Amino acid sequence: MTAEAELVAPGAHLERVWTGGSWGEGPVWLPQTQSLRWSEIPGNRIYEYDSLSGRTRVHRQNVEFTNGRTLDLAGRVVQCSHGRRCVEVEIDGEPATLVDHWREHRLNSPNDVVVASDAAIWFTDPPYGITEPDEGHPGSMEYGGCWVFRYQPESATLEPAITDLQRPNGLAFSPDESLLYVSDTVDTARGLIRVYDVSHTTASNGRDFATVLPGCSDGFRVDVAGRIWTSSLDSVQVLSPQGRLVARIPVPEKVSNLCFGGPDGTDLYVTASTSLYRIRTLTTDATWARTAAGKTS
Repeated sequence: MTAEAELVAPGAHLERVWTGGSWGEGPVWLPQTQSLRWSEIPGNRIYEYDSLSGRTRVHRQNVEFTNGRTLDLAGRVVQCSHGRRCVEVEIDGEPATLVDHWREHRLNSPNDVVVASDAAIWFTDPPYGITEPDEGHPGSMEYGGCWVFRYQPESATLEPAITDLQRPNGLAFSPDESLLYVSDTVDTARGLIRVYDVSHTTASNGRDFATVLPGCSDGFRVDVAGRIWTSSLDSVQVLSPQGRLVARIPVPEKVSNLCFGGPDGTDLYVTASTSLYRIRTLTTDATWARTAAGKTS
Protein backbone atom coordinates (compact mmCIF):
# COMPACT_ATOMS: atom_id res chain seq x y z
CA MET A 1 0.00 0.00 0.00
CA THR A 2 1.35 3.44 -0.91
CA ALA A 3 1.65 6.22 1.63
CA GLU A 4 -1.05 8.16 -0.23
CA ALA A 5 -3.42 5.18 0.10
CA GLU A 6 -2.84 5.09 3.85
CA LEU A 7 -3.76 8.78 4.18
CA VAL A 8 -6.54 9.19 1.60
CA ALA A 9 -9.92 7.48 2.01
CA PRO A 10 -10.54 4.47 -0.28
CA GLY A 11 -11.97 5.60 -3.61
CA ALA A 12 -11.49 9.28 -2.78
CA HIS A 13 -10.24 11.68 -5.43
CA LEU A 14 -9.51 15.39 -5.52
CA GLU A 15 -12.64 17.28 -6.58
CA ARG A 16 -12.98 20.91 -7.49
CA VAL A 17 -15.98 22.24 -5.59
CA TRP A 18 -15.72 25.85 -6.76
CA THR A 19 -13.75 28.00 -9.19
CA GLY A 20 -13.74 31.59 -10.39
CA GLY A 21 -11.40 33.38 -7.98
CA SER A 22 -8.08 35.12 -8.47
CA TRP A 23 -5.99 33.96 -5.49
CA GLY A 24 -7.57 32.16 -2.53
CA GLU A 25 -6.06 31.94 0.96
CA GLY A 26 -6.92 31.50 4.63
CA PRO A 27 -9.49 28.67 4.75
CA VAL A 28 -11.23 27.78 8.01
CA TRP A 29 -13.97 25.22 8.68
CA LEU A 30 -17.10 26.51 10.45
CA PRO A 31 -18.64 23.50 12.23
CA GLN A 32 -21.87 25.23 13.23
CA THR A 33 -22.87 25.88 9.62
CA GLN A 34 -20.88 23.05 7.99
CA SER A 35 -19.25 25.56 5.69
CA LEU A 36 -15.78 26.57 4.57
CA ARG A 37 -14.75 30.22 4.65
CA TRP A 38 -11.74 31.63 2.79
CA SER A 39 -10.30 34.86 1.38
CA GLU A 40 -9.79 36.05 -2.15
CA ILE A 41 -7.09 38.60 -1.44
CA PRO A 42 -6.82 40.48 -4.78
CA GLY A 43 -10.61 40.52 -5.05
CA ASN A 44 -10.85 41.93 -1.51
CA ARG A 45 -13.68 39.59 -0.58
CA ILE A 46 -14.46 36.56 1.58
CA TYR A 47 -16.25 33.48 0.27
CA GLU A 48 -18.20 30.71 2.01
CA TYR A 49 -18.78 27.25 0.58
CA ASP A 50 -21.86 25.50 2.02
CA SER A 51 -21.02 21.79 2.07
CA LEU A 52 -24.69 20.84 2.57
CA SER A 53 -25.99 22.59 -0.54
CA GLY A 54 -22.75 22.68 -2.56
CA ARG A 55 -23.23 26.41 -3.13
CA THR A 56 -20.67 29.17 -2.72
CA ARG A 57 -21.58 32.73 -1.81
CA VAL A 58 -19.77 35.98 -1.09
CA HIS A 59 -19.71 36.38 2.68
CA ARG A 60 -18.36 39.93 2.68
CA GLN A 61 -16.83 42.42 0.23
CA ASN A 62 -14.38 45.28 0.74
CA VAL A 63 -12.83 43.35 3.63
CA GLU A 64 -9.45 45.13 3.71
CA PHE A 65 -7.57 42.21 2.19
CA THR A 66 -8.07 39.54 4.86
CA ASN A 67 -5.76 36.54 4.77
CA GLY A 68 -5.35 33.69 7.29
CA ARG A 69 -7.99 32.82 9.87
CA THR A 70 -8.87 30.35 12.60
CA LEU A 71 -11.38 29.99 15.45
CA ASP A 72 -10.79 31.14 19.01
CA LEU A 73 -11.81 29.19 22.10
CA ALA A 74 -15.32 30.63 21.86
CA GLY A 75 -15.67 29.51 18.27
CA ARG A 76 -15.38 33.02 16.83
CA VAL A 77 -13.46 33.70 13.63
CA VAL A 78 -10.08 35.34 14.24
CA GLN A 79 -8.45 36.62 11.05
CA CYS A 80 -5.53 38.59 9.70
CA SER A 81 -6.14 41.85 7.87
CA HIS A 82 -3.49 43.09 5.46
CA GLY A 83 -5.32 46.35 4.85
CA ARG A 84 -5.95 47.23 8.50
CA ARG A 85 -2.54 45.82 9.48
CA CYS A 86 -4.16 43.98 12.36
CA VAL A 87 -5.55 40.78 13.79
CA GLU A 88 -9.29 41.00 14.20
CA VAL A 89 -12.18 38.95 15.57
CA GLU A 90 -15.66 38.68 14.12
CA ILE A 91 -18.34 39.67 16.62
CA ASP A 92 -21.99 39.48 15.54
CA GLY A 93 -20.84 39.34 11.92
CA GLU A 94 -18.63 42.43 12.14
CA PRO A 95 -14.81 42.51 12.39
CA ALA A 96 -13.32 44.16 15.48
CA THR A 97 -9.62 44.89 15.89
CA LEU A 98 -7.81 42.85 18.53
CA VAL A 99 -4.30 44.18 18.01
CA ASP A 100 -2.64 46.43 15.41
CA HIS A 101 0.46 47.83 17.17
CA TRP A 102 3.57 46.58 18.89
CA ARG A 103 4.47 49.37 21.28
CA GLU A 104 4.22 52.57 19.20
CA HIS A 105 4.75 50.77 15.88
CA ARG A 106 2.07 49.55 13.50
CA LEU A 107 2.24 45.89 12.54
CA ASN A 108 3.31 45.05 8.97
CA SER A 109 0.43 42.96 7.62
CA PRO A 110 -0.54 39.92 9.73
CA ASN A 111 -0.70 36.86 7.49
CA ASP A 112 -1.60 33.65 9.32
CA VAL A 113 -2.87 32.89 12.80
CA VAL A 114 -3.36 30.05 15.29
CA VAL A 115 -4.97 29.96 18.72
CA ALA A 116 -3.37 27.90 21.49
CA SER A 117 -5.28 26.01 24.18
CA ASP A 118 -4.51 28.81 26.67
CA ALA A 119 -6.37 31.25 24.36
CA ALA A 120 -3.17 32.99 23.24
CA ILE A 121 -3.16 34.10 19.61
CA TRP A 122 0.06 33.48 17.67
CA PHE A 123 0.43 35.14 14.27
CA THR A 124 2.99 35.86 11.57
CA ASP A 125 3.68 39.39 10.37
CA PRO A 126 5.43 39.55 6.96
CA PRO A 127 5.17 42.72 4.82
CA TYR A 128 3.15 41.46 1.84
CA GLY A 129 0.17 43.73 2.52
CA ILE A 130 2.38 46.83 2.36
CA THR A 131 4.72 45.74 -0.44
CA GLU A 132 2.65 43.70 -2.91
CA PRO A 133 0.10 45.26 -5.30
CA ASP A 134 -3.49 44.07 -4.76
CA GLU A 135 -2.75 42.67 -1.28
CA GLY A 136 -3.23 45.78 0.85
CA HIS A 137 -2.00 49.37 0.96
CA PRO A 138 1.55 50.72 0.47
CA GLY A 139 3.34 51.33 3.74
CA SER A 140 6.54 50.96 5.73
CA MET A 141 7.84 48.32 8.13
CA GLU A 142 7.64 50.42 11.28
CA TYR A 143 9.32 48.12 13.81
CA GLY A 144 12.01 47.13 11.31
CA GLY A 145 11.45 43.38 11.05
CA CYS A 146 9.06 40.53 10.29
CA TRP A 147 8.24 38.59 13.44
CA VAL A 148 5.97 35.96 14.89
CA PHE A 149 3.95 37.47 17.74
CA ARG A 150 2.01 36.08 20.69
CA TYR A 151 -1.05 38.06 21.79
CA GLN A 152 -2.81 37.33 25.07
CA PRO A 153 -6.42 38.61 24.82
CA GLU A 154 -7.08 38.53 28.57
CA SER A 155 -4.30 40.99 29.34
CA ALA A 156 -4.22 42.60 25.87
CA THR A 157 -0.45 42.11 25.76
CA LEU A 158 1.55 41.58 22.59
CA GLU A 159 5.09 40.22 22.60
CA PRO A 160 7.44 39.04 19.83
CA ALA A 161 7.95 35.28 20.03
CA ILE A 162 10.21 34.61 17.01
CA THR A 163 12.48 37.19 15.40
CA ASP A 164 14.92 35.15 13.27
CA LEU A 165 12.80 34.68 10.13
CA GLN A 166 12.85 36.86 7.02
CA ARG A 167 9.27 36.31 5.81
CA PRO A 168 7.30 34.26 8.37
CA ASN A 169 4.11 32.97 6.79
CA GLY A 170 2.20 29.77 7.64
CA LEU A 171 2.27 28.38 11.17
CA ALA A 172 0.81 25.51 13.19
CA PHE A 173 1.35 23.73 16.49
CA SER A 174 2.21 20.07 17.02
CA PRO A 175 -0.62 18.06 18.63
CA ASP A 176 0.68 18.66 22.18
CA GLU A 177 1.63 22.30 21.43
CA SER A 178 5.24 21.65 22.43
CA LEU A 179 6.40 22.59 18.92
CA LEU A 180 5.54 25.48 16.62
CA TYR A 181 6.16 25.09 12.89
CA VAL A 182 6.62 28.29 10.86
CA SER A 183 7.33 28.67 7.15
CA ASP A 184 9.69 31.28 5.75
CA THR A 185 8.63 32.32 2.23
CA VAL A 186 11.51 34.66 1.41
CA ASP A 187 12.48 32.19 -1.36
CA THR A 188 9.41 31.41 -3.47
CA ALA A 189 11.22 28.66 -5.39
CA ARG A 190 11.83 26.48 -2.35
CA GLY A 191 9.89 26.54 0.88
CA LEU A 192 11.60 26.41 4.26
CA ILE A 193 9.74 25.24 7.34
CA ARG A 194 11.40 25.81 10.71
CA VAL A 195 10.37 24.37 14.07
CA TYR A 196 10.63 25.88 17.55
CA ASP A 197 10.28 24.52 21.07
CA VAL A 198 7.36 26.15 22.87
CA SER A 199 7.24 26.77 26.59
CA HIS A 200 4.01 28.60 27.39
CA THR A 201 4.82 32.15 26.27
CA THR A 202 8.11 31.61 24.47
CA ALA A 203 9.44 29.85 21.37
CA SER A 204 13.12 28.93 21.28
CA ASN A 205 15.73 26.61 19.75
CA GLY A 206 14.69 27.33 16.18
CA ARG A 207 16.01 24.88 13.58
CA ASP A 208 15.31 23.90 9.99
CA PHE A 209 12.62 21.22 9.77
CA ALA A 210 12.01 20.63 6.05
CA THR A 211 12.41 22.12 2.59
CA VAL A 212 9.36 22.00 0.34
CA LEU A 213 9.94 21.66 -3.41
CA PRO A 214 8.74 22.86 -5.85
CA GLY A 215 7.39 26.17 -4.70
CA CYS A 216 7.03 27.42 -1.15
CA SER A 217 5.17 26.29 1.93
CA ASP A 218 2.60 29.06 2.12
CA GLY A 219 0.23 27.43 4.58
CA PHE A 220 -0.16 24.11 6.36
CA ARG A 221 -1.93 22.10 9.05
CA VAL A 222 -0.77 19.38 11.44
CA ASP A 223 -2.85 16.20 11.79
CA VAL A 224 -3.52 14.08 14.89
CA ALA A 225 -0.45 11.94 14.13
CA GLY A 226 1.82 15.00 13.99
CA ARG A 227 2.19 14.98 10.20
CA ILE A 228 2.42 18.32 8.41
CA TRP A 229 0.10 18.78 5.41
CA THR A 230 1.58 21.66 3.43
CA SER A 231 1.01 23.62 0.25
CA SER A 232 3.50 23.55 -2.62
CA LEU A 233 3.58 24.60 -6.26
CA ASP A 234 1.92 21.48 -7.66
CA SER A 235 0.52 19.46 -4.76
CA VAL A 236 -0.34 19.04 -1.14
CA GLN A 237 2.71 17.44 0.45
CA VAL A 238 2.56 15.40 3.65
CA LEU A 239 5.63 15.40 5.89
CA SER A 240 6.34 13.04 8.76
CA PRO A 241 6.97 14.46 12.27
CA GLN A 242 10.66 14.05 11.38
CA GLY A 243 10.31 16.24 8.26
CA ARG A 244 10.43 13.44 5.68
CA LEU A 245 8.15 13.60 2.63
CA VAL A 246 5.72 10.68 2.94
CA ALA A 247 2.98 11.53 0.43
CA ARG A 248 1.90 13.90 -2.32
CA ILE A 249 -1.60 14.76 -3.52
CA PRO A 250 -1.26 16.40 -6.97
CA VAL A 251 -3.32 19.56 -7.48
CA PRO A 252 -3.71 21.13 -10.97
CA GLU A 253 -3.15 24.67 -9.67
CA LYS A 254 -0.64 26.36 -7.39
CA VAL A 255 -1.63 25.58 -3.81
CA SER A 256 -1.80 28.39 -1.27
CA ASN A 257 -3.36 26.90 1.83
CA LEU A 258 -5.49 24.12 3.28
CA CYS A 259 -7.50 23.01 6.29
CA PHE A 260 -9.47 20.02 7.53
CA GLY A 261 -13.24 20.08 7.82
CA GLY A 262 -16.39 18.15 7.03
CA PRO A 263 -18.80 16.38 9.41
CA ASP A 264 -16.06 14.31 11.04
CA GLY A 265 -13.10 16.53 10.21
CA THR A 266 -11.54 14.23 7.61
CA ASP A 267 -12.29 16.34 4.52
CA LEU A 268 -9.21 18.23 3.38
CA TYR A 269 -10.07 21.56 1.75
CA VAL A 270 -7.43 23.16 -0.47
CA THR A 271 -7.30 26.74 -1.73
CA ALA A 272 -5.34 26.74 -5.00
CA SER A 273 -5.06 29.85 -7.16
CA THR A 274 -8.54 30.20 -8.73
CA SER A 275 -10.32 27.26 -7.10
CA LEU A 276 -11.37 25.40 -3.98
CA TYR A 277 -10.69 21.66 -3.87
CA ARG A 278 -11.65 18.85 -1.50
CA ILE A 279 -10.51 15.30 -0.85
CA ARG A 280 -11.54 12.76 1.76
CA THR A 281 -8.72 11.62 4.05
CA LEU A 282 -8.19 9.11 6.85
CA THR A 283 -7.06 11.67 9.41
CA THR A 284 -7.97 15.07 10.74
CA ASP A 285 -6.52 18.22 12.27
CA ALA A 286 -4.67 17.90 15.56
CA THR A 287 -7.20 20.24 17.16
CA TRP A 288 -10.31 18.62 15.68
CA ALA A 289 -11.71 17.42 19.01
CA ARG A 290 -11.83 21.00 20.27
CA THR A 291 -13.16 22.27 16.94
CA ALA A 292 -15.99 19.72 16.92
CA ALA A 293 -16.94 20.88 20.40
CA GLY A 294 -17.23 24.41 19.03
CA LYS A 295 -14.31 25.68 21.05
CA THR A 296 -11.38 26.15 18.69
CA SER A 297 -9.82 25.37 15.31
